[in-house]
Amino acid sequence: MMTTPEQPKVVRKKLFSPVWLLPIIALALGAWLGIKSIRESGIDVRVHFPSATGIDVSKTLVRYKGLNVGKVVDISIDDQLKGVNVDLVLDYRAGNLLKDSTKFWLVTPKATITGVEGLDALFSGNYIGMLPGDGDYRDHFEAERESPAIVPSEDGLVVELKADKLGSLDVGSPIFYRQIPVGNIVSYHLDEKHHIQLKGFVQHQYAHLVKQDSRFWNVSGVRVDASLAGIKVDTESIASILAGGVSFSSPDASKEAESEQLYQLYNNEKEAHGGASFLLTAKSADGIKIGTDVVFRDLPVGEVEELRLTEDGVAIHVRMDTPYSELIGGTAEFWTEGAQLSLSKISHPERLISGNVIRFSPGTGAAQTEYPLLSSAPELDGNPLKLTLHADNNPGAAVGAEIRYRNVTIGQVTGVNLAKDFSQVNVEVEIEAPFKNLVTQGSDFIVQPPVQVNASLDGIEIKGTDVGNLTKGRIDLRPGNGAALTADATLPIYESAEQAQLAQQQAQQLTWQLYSSSVAVNPGSDVYYKKMKIGQVAGVKWQAEQDQFAISLAIEHTYQSLLNERSIFWPTEALTIDGGLGGVNVAVAPLSGILKGGISLGLLDESASDNHLLYASKSLAERQSVPFTLQLPVNSAMKAGADIRYLGNSVGTIAQVHLADDLQSLRASAYIDGRFADQLLRSDSQYRIEDAELSLRGVKNATAVLTGPFISVTPGKQTTRADSFAVQAADDGIDNGNPLQLSLVRAELGSIKQGTGIFYRGILIGKVAQYQLADSGDHVVINAIIAERYRHLINASSRFFDLSGIKVDAGIFSGVQIDAGSVETILTGGIGVATEHPATAAEQLPQQFELADKPEEKWLSWSPTL
Repeated sequence: MMTTPEQPKVVRKKLFSPVWLLPIIALALGAWLGIKSIRESGIDVRVHFPSATGIDVSKTLVRYKGLNVGKVVDISIDDQLKGVNVDLVLDYRAGNLLKDSTKFWLVTPKATITGVEGLDALFSGNYIGMLPGDGDYRDHFEAERESPAIVPSEDGLVVELKADKLGSLDVGSPIFYRQIPVGNIVSYHLDEKHHIQLKGFVQHQYAHLVKQDSRFWNVSGVRVDASLAGIKVDTESIASILAGGVSFSSPDASKEAESEQLYQLYNNEKEAHGGASFLLTAKSADGIKIGTDVVFRDLPVGEVEELRLTEDGVAIHVRMDTPYSELIGGTAEFWTEGAQLSLSKISHPERLISGNVIRFSPGTGAAQTEYPLLSSAPELDGNPLKLTLHADNNPGAAVGAEIRYRNVTIGQVTGVNLAKDFSQVNVEVEIEAPFKNLVTQGSDFIVQPPVQVNASLDGIEIKGTDVGNLTKGRIDLRPGNGAALTADATLPIYESAEQAQLAQQQAQQLTWQLYSSSVAVNPGSDVYYKKMKIGQVAGVKWQAEQDQFAISLAIEHTYQSLLNERSIFWPTEALTIDGGLGGVNVAVAPLSGILKGGISLGLLDESASDNHLLYASKSLAERQSVPFTLQLPVNSAMKAGADIRYLGNSVGTIAQVHLADDLQSLRASAYIDGRFADQLLRSDSQYRIEDAELSLRGVKNATAVLTGPFISVTPGKQTTRADSFAVQAADDGIDNGNPLQLSLVRAELGSIKQGTGIFYRGILIGKVAQYQLADSGDHVVINAIIAERYRHLINASSRFFDLSGIKVDAGIFSGVQIDAGSVETILTGGIGVATEHPATAAEQLPQQFELADKPEEKWLSWSPTL
């Protein structure tokens, strides 16, 4: 048996074995680990310190905002032997913190009166603090000798304070506002002029209290003022006694401060609120010392703060209190005054112990920085200043009323009378000689009421006054900044400070004139733009010739751009409700606008047709509606708010309806939408009263059932335009043309009334105009009219019968027979008419037709061709 040799199998060797993936993966993983190790190996930084005290290798950490960002890896002495080089390794993510102005310093525990600095170093040991800065990247730094100023990380306001000396202030000293701590001092240093520069931080919730005109003063320690009048001790708080402190105040009208704004730090509150500072020069300081009072009418208004020698004598530094600094003018005079002893009287004996005082007389013009100190009182002109004050009405001034300045009597009223032309009231006053310089051009006189009542939503405040005001009256002077008065000068007098302020504002505001057929505002009412007050109503006057009101507006200059060709005006609406499927939008006017009334201003996208018209509402203003007048029948039920419609579409509105002067008609102020004014205000346009009409034939003017009657308009064809139209009564077509008038008689009136229809074959052809009892009293006469187009239906053969109601005829054998007209005549009544044959040529209508109670059967069968 032969065997076949087996053929060898040839196997192709694979070019790549999966085993080789392992070393490739290992190589890639090793490369990634190497790169990661190099990348995260840290950043080497060298910081030069004066000494290595408190620094340990591998123990001292580097911190930024409480986070460990590195550690000390080596310490070595520098080449100049002036310190040590401390090598740090920082986290690789801290690279963007290393800039030219980045700072490093050693933090160690430090206890002061204001607190403990570096408290965490007590537990974790000393560490190196880090504060990033700006500039280019660098890796070597010089350590700070002291901790830099670090502003708290939370939001707040940083302010710069400048002072001549530090006092007991330190880092951490509190900043007070009305004795409430609102911040603290974070750093201080000497500037290039050797002044103390402090940096303060005010917490975010109090930052708005710091204004651009705020005043800061030092409240450190205790201030003691001892004199013969007693001892006065002044301090802010126990904390400020121990650690020092700064306080500040802010005017309400000032704008909020900017970050790092610079302020002067005053030594005390009195200096901060300042007043006038000036020098008095004298040959000697006899009787004058630091603390000597400056008095005005025996009232202390300032004091001497400093005395120093000069080449010619003595310079006396005086500071006036703020409320009285306005008394100092360019012509003010100062002199010394001590105790006065004589056989006739003794004045101010207490000055024998306390020393002399400095008295002065007020002056006018710009205040000077230096005045001579006189040794005795100057000779004053003893003649008083006589003035005439004017007002439209007597503001409440009476003869003998006192003229006061800062509650000091400076004159009185000598007369009150009418001007020669009776156009105003003149108040004659006399100002005492020492105070003549207080009155200049621009000065105001304001009458003060004996009792002031201020009512608001917060309650009612009642302020009384002194007995002199109750018995004599009082007028306060508000000095001006103008030139000296001339011999014939007159000044205004106001009945209140508000009126004076309003007059002053109006003098500085823009004037804008409006006109309106009616008015709901008064002088003093506010003008608003988007609910923001921009001015006031300056005056309202009636113009009889134009039959309209003239309204003057006083608008602040800031809002001058709002007064242009696109401006529109309307009365401020107390409550506006805009409802729809999307919900109800309720808008409420400002409270002052609700109480006093007001005017709102808006701007159109295009030029307004009349930017001096006060529209009746916002919607009319926005639609640029054109005003005109309508004359209506006196018995029409038209009301304000009624629509003016064209083919059922609203094109205008009735703004106001009132009885005309002749008592025979109504006069309505109306508006037409500006888009349709040219077509609908043509001289031959027709306006008609329309009202709801309910009948079985349908409902006419159904919307009038809810809204009341309205006006329909038919455009005219003339090119001339009119602004007044006579409105026609509702038209049923019967009164037009030449209707037929006839009389009907019957024994009883029945259900007939004025307006009852007359029907021919169920068609309305006339109506009852009126009815009355005959002179004989035995029948009723009904006056009827037949429309012109139906008068040919009536002739001598015509018969009239009552269609009203339902007639029931019942009998035992005949049964019940019901006779009724149409449903409409059952409900509304009516008169039927039937005609037997056409009229002959010479036939005349009888003077009266008999009105039958019901038609005869043959009447209903008549059907002549008429």
